[in-house]
Amino acid sequence: MKSNEASLQKKLLPRHISFMAMGGVIGTGIFKGSSETISIAGPAVILTYVLAGLLLLVVMGAIAEMATVYPNRNMKDFIREAFGERLSFIVGWLYCFMWLTVCVIEVLAAGSFLQYWLPDAPLWLLSLACGALIIGINMMSVAGYGETEFWLAGIKIAMIIIFIVLGTSLIFGLLPMTEATPYLHNFTDHGGFLPRGWAPIFSALLVVMFSYGGSELIGLTLTETKDAEKVLPKVVKSFILRVILFYSLPILVICGLIPWNQLNDHTSPFVQVLAATGLKGADHIMNFILITAVLSAANSGIYGATRMLHSMASQGEAPRGLAKTSAKGVPINSLKLCAVVLVIGSLLAYFAQDGLFRVLMAVPGFVVLLVWISICMSQLKLRKSYPKEATFKVWGFPYITVLTLVCLAVIAISFLFDAQNRISIGSCLAVVVIREIQKEEL
Repeated sequence: MKSNEASLQKKLLPRHISFMAMGGVIGTGIFKGSSETISIAGPAVILTYVLAGLLLLVVMGAIAEMATVYPNRNMKDFIREAFGERLSFIVGWLYCFMWLTVCVIEVLAAGSFLQYWLPDAPLWLLSLACGALIIGINMMSVAGYGETEFWLAGIKIAMIIIFIVLGTSLIFGLLPMTEATPYLHNFTDHGGFLPRGWAPIFSALLVVMFSYGGSELIGLTLTETKDAEKVLPKVVKSFILRVILFYSLPILVICGLIPWNQLNDHTSPFVQVLAATGLKGADHIMNFILITAVLSAANSGIYGATRMLHSMASQGEAPRGLAKTSAKGVPINSLKLCAVVLVIGSLLAYFAQDGLFRVLMAVPGFVVLLVWISICMSQLKLRKSYPKEATFKVWGFPYITVLTLVCLAVIAISFLFDAQNRISIGSCLAVVVIREIQKEEL
């Protein structure tokens, strides 16, 4: 196989790739993780989400710029072009490991949400059923997969829009609440907008960045998107705005309705807000949305893992058999490998549910930082040697890219000094070492 796109089908539409990336970003990070970020910085955490969104804008802009210069290549190919096979090999395997980890986390989360309706069913069995559903969706043609993910992601995006409208109405008294109408008091009371000062805004950046991870998935859709070099810049511009709005506006609603220091860590803030409306069945509605959200994120994760494995196998960086595709253009052997990982992950929940979650949750954030740093570095190095003029360019180059790179590096270093992340970092390094040892056999 001469190129990694040789047997993939260019059938993804702009709305598909946009919603696929949204599906990877909008998941447990917003529906459950928002309570953690709010507890760190209070209502001012909205500034953290905006700052992280600006960093993401530069990273996505770099991908779009390189896509206009190197057609029919994905983001790993950009890294390979800039720094050679060694870094491409390391980033590729870490990225696969990250998405497989995310998929296990999401199917376990989906299983735990299903237990709300099926309390007697074991978690491993429910997670296994969710994993089977996701694998089945990914066996469809890329056009069918893109359409399915479009609707899965659309459900949770619609939920967020409804939540914003409903929450705003409650804040200003347009709808009755079970308690007194808060108006804007929760932004000024309980310590004010900056209850813990400016420092926590940057401390929360580490968690928020992890929530935004998955956006770079757009960089893997390039080989299955027709005229990607023309489509991607337009998608990136609209995508970034949606991500920032769909994270920041719900955070404002949550902080406006519930005092920041009274959020329950064990319950989704979305559930708490819906409960405040007094609507019957709100808990069941929210549970359905949560299940849809995590399944959508897992769906995007399987896509990311299989396409990266296919890309590496095509270039001799992974076993050649992983490059095999089905008649529908699906990397079938890569998908089988992902299925095995999901089965193992579901079964591990039988033995170590809590411990497994703690170890797995830190892996995605660390790898995402490394991938984003690699993308920025690739753009910095390649810009001078582009084979043709880029039709889309990152604004303020090279200063904006360098500033983004420095910010990402500082966040990554902060991650390394956190003792709770040592096991996760060790597992990432183990993946690299094992693949380096086996590389000579490929």
